Amino acid sequence: MALVLDQTYYDKGFKRLVGCDEAGRGPLAGPVVACCVILPSSFAHPLINDSKQLTEKQRERLYTTIIQEALAYSITVIDAPTIDRINILEASRLAMKQCCEKITLPYDAVITDAMPFQLANVPVFPHIKGDSLSLTIAAASILAKVTRDRMMKSLDITYPGYGFAQHKGYPTASHRRILETLPPIKGVHRFTFGPVKAVLK
Repeated sequence: MALVLDQTYYDKGFKRLVGCDEAGRGPLAGPVVACCVILPSSFAHPLINDSKQLTEKQRERLYTTIIQEALAYSITVIDAPTIDRINILEASRLAMKQCCEKITLPYDAVITDAMPFQLANVPVFPHIKGDSLSLTIAAASILAKVTRDRMMKSLDITYPGYGFAQHKGYPTASHRRILETLPPIKGVHRFTFGPVKAVLK
């Protein structure tokens, strides 16, 4: 599918778009990571797509390209204790909002992957499956995904035996089996999520 959503905004007179997406809403462990990106309106790349449609190697290569080509970008990390305190939806919304507020380069609008939120002086337009419609949102999804995966690999070194490098905190069968023998980690696991609550009981 062609990522043509950005062009519709440029055609309406918007000059500079922020694309915003997150990674990590579904896992049982680790943070949620949001990213905002501003790309040149003329930028194009045949491989940039929704991060879930790419291999890890493709995402890593594209991460470097996006960082090099972006006019501006920002990344926000919301940790597991905050997710437990305010819930994952609000944590994702907060991460995206904070990302946008970090961007100092002036911009005209924000487009997101289905996440509505309010900014003081700039309109925010959420789009369902935006990461498969917009080049800028797709680029943000890649930066968020790569950043979070790297964090989970680091946690794998700190907490060997939990398999974080493999399952990235997601509720896979292997992760659930591990939690039957190893206790959830305070500050890493999301204690309000069902499978983690079940083993705590």
